[in-house]
Amino acid sequence: MAMTKKQRIAIAVLILVGVLGTAAVLLTDRSGDSDDHGHEHAQHAESKGHDDDEHHGHAVKEGHTDEPEHADEEHHEAAKKGPNGGALYALGESAIELAMSERNGQARIRAWVTKGGKPVTTGVALSGELQRATADTMPLRFSAKDGYFESDIDIAEPHVFDATVTVQLPGEKAPMIAKLSKGEGKIELTDEQIKTAAIGIQVATSATVQSGLQFPGEIRFNEDRTAHVVPRLAGVVEAVPANIGQQVKKGQVLAVIASTALAELRSELLAAQKRLDLARTTFEREKKLWEQRISAEQDYLQARTGLQEAQIAVQNAQQKLTAIGAGTTSKGLNRFELRAPFDGMIVEKHLALGEAVKEDANIFTISDLSSVWAEFVVSAKDLNDVRVGEKVTISSAAFHGKAEGNVSYVGSLLGEQTRTAKARVTLINPNMAWRPGLFVTVNVLTENVQVPVAVSADAVQEVNGGTAVFVAVPGGFLVQPVKIGRSNGKMVEVTEGLKPGTRYAAANSFILKSELGKASAEHSH
Repeated sequence: MAMTKKQRIAIAVLILVGVLGTAAVLLTDRSGDSDDHGHEHAQHAESKGHDDDEHHGHAVKEGHTDEPEHADEEHHEAAKKGPNGGALYALGESAIELAMSERNGQARIRAWVTKGGKPVTTGVALSGELQRATADTMPLRFSAKDGYFESDIDIAEPHVFDATVTVQLPGEKAPMIAKLSKGEGKIELTDEQIKTAAIGIQVATSATVQSGLQFPGEIRFNEDRTAHVVPRLAGVVEAVPANIGQQVKKGQVLAVIASTALAELRSELLAAQKRLDLARTTFEREKKLWEQRISAEQDYLQARTGLQEAQIAVQNAQQKLTAIGAGTTSKGLNRFELRAPFDGMIVEKHLALGEAVKEDANIFTISDLSSVWAEFVVSAKDLNDVRVGEKVTISSAAFHGKAEGNVSYVGSLLGEQTRTAKARVTLINPNMAWRPGLFVTVNVLTENVQVPVAVSADAVQEVNGGTAVFVAVPGGFLVQPVKIGRSNGKMVEVTEGLKPGTRYAAANSFILKSELGKASAEHSH
């Protein structure tokens, strides 16, 4: 059956439509392959209402569609991971990839600009701004490298920021804008968690602090309030009521010793007292006889001399007993009670029941620990800054306690071997927290100085071998490396890394350091 002319035209139209459809499918597949290689080609339909004429690339999730609320009718392109590991933004034939590169401990932002799938490094103008979580901003300038652009300054840690980069390509009327965000090291905490952990937040402000020099030191006994107790009489121990570590009062019995030497001294006193009684009686009798003109004056004078000699003998015997700390009366002539010379603690004890001791044996050491010494050594170059009367603060890594005092002694001579002078601080120690043998840090304070930025001493923590402060940011805290200067034990000067008005964690900041350590451990695994 022969086809009419109209039928032939209809069949030709159908064939043409099929060919065009097949070509469209092939072009779509080819565009997908290009996306797999990291080069996106998207058409951006500018509306007549676009006043700024800028082309914005946007990093959004795949499948994002424009909502009716988009008044400027912009087409948001999905940013995929680029061939260099960064965020890839595309607009028409142009594309920009942003990434942070770390090398030798230095971090910078790199940008790869392409047009039609080919790198573009000439005639391109890049500029930008980096904003940190602390609201600090810094300009970004780029220089061309081998196939890419790199920012001209290092980005200090922590790497938590939003970077906006503007790219002006040659031949393009409007610039292209892309963004890069990083959030490394942020400790995320809610307001409720911060309140539960009792993390106090303060504001970094100017403050008056004192410059100072730090010296390693050690707590020692106050030798002015430490006694090495010796019996001063040889004998045998009959009782030891005192024990090591016991607090004793002045005059309290420490030990009882049986001593033959003491018996002889007491016997000498008793004999002298008897002779004194006889001499006194003789003197009274001779005095009456002389007054009655019965006896000669010579007899009276001899009796008076004998009385005086007897009094001297008694005084001599009493002083011998007093010198050894023995009373004139006792339950036994040989019983010697060794007593504490002052209030203090028994820190050493070297005798036992039944033991024979010598008169010069060191059997007890008693120290009044309500006052101790913090001793340290000073080099020759620091002697002009360490003077008697200078204020100091004492701290220890063993606990969080701190004490204040004054330099009480600086040696006048330098050691022949060390070429240093000894110095010490007398500390009041009512709770006995500063125990002898404890290693401490002695901070000698000098003049008062007004500093622009200072934080609480409790806010400064050691992180990764350096000092840091945890800065309060929306949704948590951020570890901020800082350099510190002078300190008075309560406030610490911050010379670098923090601006006035910055909110930071003061009380219980060690909790944030612990959380940071946990996050680092989880990241390493």
